[in-house]
Amino acid sequence: MKIESIPKRGRKGNVIYSETRHGKVAREYVPPLNPRTAQQQAHRRNVGAVLGRWGTLTDEQQAAWRVAAANKWFVNDEGRQVRLNCYNFFASLNIRRADLNLPQFDFPPAEPVFDKNPIDELAASLAGGVFTLKLRVPSPPAQYTLVYGAAPVRSAVRYVQHFCFLGLLPSPKDGWSDITELYVARFGEPKPNWAVWIRTCQHIDGYIDKPKVLRFRLPATAA
Repeated sequence: MKIESIPKRGRKGNVIYSETRHGKVAREYVPPLNPRTAQQQAHRRNVGAVLGRWGTLTDEQQAAWRVAAANKWFVNDEGRQVRLNCYNFFASLNIRRADLNLPQFDFPPAEPVFDKNPIDELAASLAGGVFTLKLRVPSPPAQYTLVYGAAPVRSAVRYVQHFCFLGLLPSPKDGWSDITELYVARFGEPKPNWAVWIRTCQHIDGYIDKPKVLRFRLPATAA
């Protein structure tokens, strides 16, 4: 079939066009997954509720968010430094609070100073055929520590992009926090010789610090 024109980038019908360093690329459009999990649905309700609440703030409250957001950089959920207007700044902090069932802010809280994220090691085991997954926490973390996980991948994979929120960091015991239940509840048990990726970030009053990503490759066979 004759093609009249090929777009440089974007979607046309069921084909996605893009330009890469290897040249022009065309691939089939695949609709994004929408599993409608309970967590996903709760987050969407929180987004709607928080965005709707902006219009209920007084002029004084909105002005305070405007001043707080001016000429500042913020860490977003992907760990990038971004600028936000007052509306998006209000939404960002309060949606994070709502997702943790914490009270929301009408006035912007003071920007916290984060200490270094103390989580410095991820360890997994298949000893006796039993999967365990732990994070080493040698010192107390911030107000809350958020734990995200990626689906298990083959050990050759060196980069993952999509992380799902698993829950708050469980209280450490003897310097280790056991996140096995959080991970298995979302992804199940990984296969031997596959890799587990975990991302953590500290949370204070809706602000987060730059996420830390850790990887661990499981042994080829259960011990």
